[in-house]
Amino acid sequence: MACLGIAIKPVIVPLAHIITGPLFIPGGVVAGGFYMMWLVMGAGLVGKLGTATLIAIVQAIVIMAIGFFGTHGFMSVFTYILPGLFVDLVFLISRHRGCCVGCCFVAGIAANISGTFLVNIVFFRLPIIPLLLSLSAAALSGGLGGIISNAVVKQFKEKLAW
Repeated sequence: MACLGIAIKPVIVPLAHIITGPLFIPGGVVAGGFYMMWLVMGAGLVGKLGTATLIAIVQAIVIMAIGFFGTHGFMSVFTYILPGLFVDLVFLISRHRGCCVGCCFVAGIAANISGTFLVNIVFFRLPIIPLLLSLSAAALSGGLGGIISNAVVKQFKEKLAW
């Protein structure tokens, strides 16, 4: 899951820039939901607390090891790990483990909003109105990623049920 999240990022971000560029929103805000979905999906498939954080840590280590951290440098470690922590936090508070569309939806939102907010604090420092627009787009994108994750998890569990 960690490698799939990393691999999809260079494909999705340029496509998202087409939508977000005219709105002066960073492209990762919209694209984030589709690469945060791997955290939610992994946590849903494994069903254990801490899975999303572990996937995020592996992503951060791989990003640093291959030198694919873009403009974020060492801060990539934090911007990759925080969304995983938030997915696990949602699952801890809700006592769900990626079992239903609701918990996956909220976990996707939490992951993408946390990542978007941290990147904004560290790098962009957007004014309040563009920040709120960015966080709203992040919530929508993250929620959609969570819904997709839930659909995939359901399919896997149906096919693998004995």
